[in-house]
Amino acid sequence: MSSLPRLKDPYVPAKCCGPQPDDPITGYYSHDGTQIKVHKSDCSNLNKADQTRLVTLEWSDILAEAEFKPDKDYEDIDELDWRVMQHHRQYGVDYSLKMARMLNADKQAVFDSHKKLRAMKILERVEPLIIQYRKGIVDNKWIKHRNHTYYDLTDKGNKYLDFYLAAKN
Repeated sequence: MSSLPRLKDPYVPAKCCGPQPDDPITGYYSHDGTQIKVHKSDCSNLNKADQTRLVTLEWSDILAEAEFKPDKDYEDIDELDWRVMQHHRQYGVDYSLKMARMLNADKQAVFDSHKKLRAMKILERVEPLIIQYRKGIVDNKWIKHRNHTYYDLTDKGNKYLDFYLAAKN
């Protein structure tokens, strides 16, 4: 039998039947209400249980997410790359030239960072769209730049940034 799966709180796998993610499952509330024991639905112990304390469960609702660990490419990200990623988290879709001005960074360095992060699948290119100029550039003006390449964070980029920010704190 394989090891018992990791579950979210307050779920605890029952030792009597060792439920696995392929098994249909049923939960049983503990007497003090602090835990829900997860049994195989056909576990013989459930026949003797107080039926009012049983609850139908789905694995997708109770499995704990695996702890995120970045790939080796994480070590290739430098300080400007982190600033670029944080900018995208704060402002969303943006393009290199404007970002260089906002970050007070070298234009070519920001272009190179976007290219690198896109190759790492941390950023993705998105279609040109209408965006509002940020405060300090032109107030209350919307513009669509057709000659710029727009980028935004991918799911991987968001996870890397979360991991980085958690490690900093």
